[in-house]
Amino acid sequence: MKRELPPAILLMGPTASGKTELAMALADVLPVDLISVDSALVYRGLDIGTAKPGLDELRRYPHRLVDICDPAEAYSAERFRRDALDEMAGISAAGRIPLLVGGTMLYYRALQYGLSPLPASDPEVRASLEEELAQLGLGALHAQLAGVDPASARRIHANDTQRTLRALEVWRISGCPLSELQAQQQGERMPYRAIKLARTPLARTELHARIERRFLSMLDAGFEAEVRALVARPDLRPELPSMRSVGYRQMWAWLRGESSYAEMVERAIAATRQLAKRQLTWLRSEQSVNWLDDSGGDVAQRALRVVRGLL
Repeated sequence: MKRELPPAILLMGPTASGKTELAMALADVLPVDLISVDSALVYRGLDIGTAKPGLDELRRYPHRLVDICDPAEAYSAERFRRDALDEMAGISAAGRIPLLVGGTMLYYRALQYGLSPLPASDPEVRASLEEELAQLGLGALHAQLAGVDPASARRIHANDTQRTLRALEVWRISGCPLSELQAQQQGERMPYRAIKLARTPLARTELHARIERRFLSMLDAGFEAEVRALVARPDLRPELPSMRSVGYRQMWAWLRGESSYAEMVERAIAATRQLAKRQLTWLRSEQSVNWLDDSGGDVAQRALRVVRGLL
């Protein structure tokens, strides 16, 4: 029965691991259309700091779900799932294969397994939490979350304002921990047969070196000017999901005089490495993943053999 479902290739991996390059190599030889799975690439104007493919690359290898939102908007896992399934249906109807590529693991989880129905946001509860955030700080709220929902507190990074507030909001509205609600209720599974690829460097030290080199090259490419243009917009605030993206958050803080330039660089690289660590943790919990590291010859050819063997 499962074999009768249309195939979809899920190309996952930590940031700076070479996912985009591998996706393009596969697109050269397979009947695939690319769909981005990245919570930052959805935003227009976030180009350099997100390592967004350039215009020439996007013309040659179009990526769906790139540049679909203004940075002032919020984009959720629920909206991603809806958008991605719409794109996948169109691709499959045309006789081609969706190839989803990116590193936002929450989006992959939502796509594959659906989302648990959760209480809608309550403006009064959210306003109260925002007030507490301003008065007490994020650390105090994350500690509060650890007291009522330790499972969510372990999963949500201590610097993740948006998800910490949402988990506390769910608790205050429903009286039930977010982690329990998510465990109790299963959403609708993806109507596709997933072929999962994970692009990872052989050694963590190599990934860390790639992350540092990439951020320094972003600085050389004009990342500061890109963020200055965003900071100049009166409708953008550092608390918005787009501006909480790794790199943008640290650059914004430096532009506001909250750190030195050297501290900004160090913190952005460290935050990106922490992101990669979380992505790898998510990946290790995935089932039926075909791991592609730097050993064993040409990565694209090995990936191609895996995909052809599972189609």
